[in-house]
Amino acid sequence: MSQRQVLQGVMSLLRTLLLDVVPTIQQTAALALGRLANYNDDLAEAVVKCDILPQLVYSLAEQNRFYKKAAAFVLRAVGKHSPQLAQAIVDCGALDTLVICLEDFDPGVKEAAAWALRYIARHNAELSQAVVDAGAVPLLVLCIQEPEIALKRIAASALSDIAKHSPELAQTVVDAGAVAHLAQMILNPDAKLKHQILSALSQVSKHSVDLAEMVVEAEIFPVVLTCLKDKDEYVKKNASTLIREIAKHTPELSQLVVNAGGVAAVIDCIGSCKGNTRLPGIMMLGYVAAHSENLAMAVIISKGVPQLSVCLSEEPEDHIKAAAAWALGQIGRHTPEHARAVAVTNALPVLLSLYMSTESSEDLQVKFWE
Repeated sequence: MSQRQVLQGVMSLLRTLLLDVVPTIQQTAALALGRLANYNDDLAEAVVKCDILPQLVYSLAEQNRFYKKAAAFVLRAVGKHSPQLAQAIVDCGALDTLVICLEDFDPGVKEAAAWALRYIARHNAELSQAVVDAGAVPLLVLCIQEPEIALKRIAASALSDIAKHSPELAQTVVDAGAVAHLAQMILNPDAKLKHQILSALSQVSKHSVDLAEMVVEAEIFPVVLTCLKDKDEYVKKNASTLIREIAKHTPELSQLVVNAGGVAAVIDCIGSCKGNTRLPGIMMLGYVAAHSENLAMAVIISKGVPQLSVCLSEEPEDHIKAAAAWALGQIGRHTPEHARAVAVTNALPVLLSLYMSTESSEDLQVKFWE
């Protein structure tokens, strides 16, 4: 008997057990399917091909909370692997039922449904739009207001994955009132929740000036700057990313960041961490400096140039060196005074040696001409 035949036999048996009269057997069968589907995309595809999804979706609306959680886990496990498998979940009518589960009295059912919706939405704009059209966003906004931390985390993460694809989808998240609620939770003590909240606000801010201004109007400054001192590296990185996504758009938004003390705080953050955690802060300084002479001078006054020079010398990764080189270029290009500020930090010999090095990547060498 081939492996495929064995797999079909297992799936067929589990499908039969989903219809068993004993609820615990149904739940155990659903959990087994979820674990199989979670393992790899071949097993997830087998769940789809054996026509198990329609039965799960039907039962999801009818059964008790234990079964609902197990069934939503299967949908999440199938949907996470690829856009094609996520589309199979949409095609069998699961979205409407999952959205109904977001209103369930049991927080565990809400959480399981939010996980499944997140894994569908994260793949592309079309799948995200399907999740939006099913009415998920307002209910996810209600979920972030629930007391359970695990539910808050996954709801914020789902909103982030919806907002990331396009300005229109980000606008849907804004229109549902998500930004104000997310902004109020920036100082929540739970690190995982904080990095999901900061991610969601970044995904909204990145698309346009209007969306970035809406995030700023939710009064995230100066509270977001405290996240740059957080013990958790992901919180630091996501806070830097949020500030970068706001500052990059216009001189006015960059000036707002400067006035709030954001440039000095980001420079301190860069000094307190290493590697990829530094990258969004380095980029943020470059974006601010690129806008105008005065903003570049604000970076100089806040001692941004020595810190960027340290990154250039210390960091082993070429893409971080390239970002630091680019940021120094944005600071130094305005006037002789700006250029002198870069030169006195002894950055130029380091830049030259990196440019001449045969080990430097093409991307790093290109940055010296920008």
